[in-house]
Amino acid sequence: METLKFKTSLKCGGCVNAIKPGLESLDLAGKWTVDLESADKTLQVEAPEEMAEKVMDSVKKAGYLISRL
Repeated sequence: METLKFKTSLKCGGCVNAIKPGLESLDLAGKWTVDLESADKTLQVEAPEEMAEKVMDSVKKAGYLISRL
């Protein structure tokens, strides 16, 4: 298991709630956090490297920007 880090356009708790269903559908419940205080609004996910694209797709489908850090 790795710690994958992403820069996002999330701004608030409502944004985090908007991406939650998609991430939980990837079986990531409890394995991810968002640091809204960081300049990059960092999404940190405990998952294998091969999940990175699925995580990014999920966040994009919710309407937010995301890129790898």
